Amino acid sequence: RSTLSSSSAASDVYKRQVYKALILKSESLEKYVSNLITNEDISQIIIGNGTTSSEIKEKFSKIYKDFDLKSKYENFYLDNLDKLKKLDTSSLPEVNGNPRIGPCVNNVGKFLCIGLNFSDHAAETGAEAPEEPILFSKATSAIIGPNDNVEIPRTSTATDWEVELGIIIGKKTKYISESEAKNHIAGYCVVNDVSERDFQIKRSGQWTKGKSCDTFGPIGPYLVTTDEIDDVQNLSMFLDVNGQRMQNGSTKTMIFSGDHIVHYLSQFMTLFPGDVIATGTPPGVGLGMKPPVFLKPGDVMKLGIEGLGEQKQTCVAG
Repeated sequence: RSTLSSSSAASDVYKRQVYKALILKSESLEKYVSNLITNEDISQIIIGNGTTSSEIKEKFSKIYKDFDLKSKYENFYLDNLDKLKKLDTSSLPEVNGNPRIGPCVNNVGKFLCIGLNFSDHAAETGAEAPEEPILFSKATSAIIGPNDNVEIPRTSTATDWEVELGIIIGKKTKYISESEAKNHIAGYCVVNDVSERDFQIKRSGQWTKGKSCDTFGPIGPYLVTTDEIDDVQNLSMFLDVNGQRMQNGSTKTMIFSGDHIVHYLSQFMTLFPGDVIATGTPPGVGLGMKPPVFLKPGDVMKLGIEGLGEQKQTCVAG
């Protein structure tokens, strides 16, 4: 960090990043500029013609109307959801045909996951229930829409499925209590935590490499706000493969509740608006079957959670 603050070379790198993003009008612009103006050690870097980082923020906010650092990082999603609630949906144009549905949240900063969080799934794998939430990450590059194709990696022999409840963070979250957690949640969604078990278990290291392959993170179709769900800890969930029911469970068997997970993670890291947390899966994964059953090109997964909608993916060769 001290190197960044004193290095003209670092300044030149940031110049190029910002200008390139500006020229392309890329969504990455906000990330680059946010990095510039939130890192104290590089806040004084001059970006062309003597323009300071604070002046850059002011200029870019005229181009990107949503670019407001305070709301972006403290209450961005919740503020905008409140605006959406006031819309007269009957006045909006009808979407015709069958267009692609993208992920229900964009620009995800962190894609965090909790392992072995259903008592019946832990029993299925032969593992003891964990004393604390087991945390791992999926790469955000794995994120796709709810009905996009899932690619089977070229060397995969053990690609598996996992229907999960997703939590989407709505405002900056740090050191909060469990009772405060719901006020920091923008909403919930369906997540398919697609997993390559050999990569995850047999290829050494942490689980991330078996969880992060391209297309291994379908999310959506909807971000359902907290006020639409009476009891998030009592939602039925299912997953079918080729029309055969594989998973049939409920969030009531979660070991750690959604609110507890948000509280717990906030003790270790700051959660920001748009961060996604997948909270674990019920029994019925392919790895737990005797013999194990895994996905292959041509297989079709259909999955859903009560009140949150359904997904459908076709597996293709990667």
